[in-house]
Amino acid sequence: SQFKTPANLTDLLDKQVVGPSTEDLTASDFPLQSFNPKVQMPFKRVPGQNPRKVEVERKRRHYLSFDIAELLASKGIDSNQLMPRHYDPDNIPPIEEAKDIVFPIYLPLQVFDNDEFDCRTPEEWISLGLEPGSSDRKPVPGKALLPTDDVLGHEDPKSHELIYEWIDVGVLDYDKETDLYLVHKTEKKGLVRDEEGRPILNGGITPEG
Repeated sequence: SQFKTPANLTDLLDKQVVGPSTEDLTASDFPLQSFNPKVQMPFKRVPGQNPRKVEVERKRRHYLSFDIAELLASKGIDSNQLMPRHYDPDNIPPIEEAKDIVFPIYLPLQVFDNDEFDCRTPEEWISLGLEPGSSDRKPVPGKALLPTDDVLGHEDPKSHELIYEWIDVGVLDYDKETDLYLVHKTEKKGLVRDEEGRPILNGGITPEG
């Protein structure tokens, strides 16, 4: 009888709390490796050099300290003004009130996109969702400039009534022909779930299509 496993073994192990732990117990739909930055360091440590894992963790914490909305605001850029809106000649402010903005923004943000210094290709970013030993591809964490109103945002993304903000998303897929990413807003707990509360895998494509 000494070698028989109790039926409630999991409950017994959960009750054996020794003390505080540094383990991250928060639930996440993102793979752990998707948060790691790309580090140009050899895997074999040279004497006197920091280990690769230490350098990866330092860069990860350093990058997490940045916020794109705050960085743009420090340069005097309003994120809500980055999205072109419908041309409305009846509501053009006079030059005295417009200050430096004489003409409304009409060029899309993609025109100014430059991937010359990107550390990863789009395919490499998407592949971060693949965990070793699993065939399912999880979403990759990111931020996207999206409207706060999803319904009106889909109907008319250039409406003057919309407010655009940088929102936490899960990157699900990438279209090479259009050079666009498919993203899904995260929940309050930071999870990427569908309407039924299930994790979204493989770009949202189910076995049924």
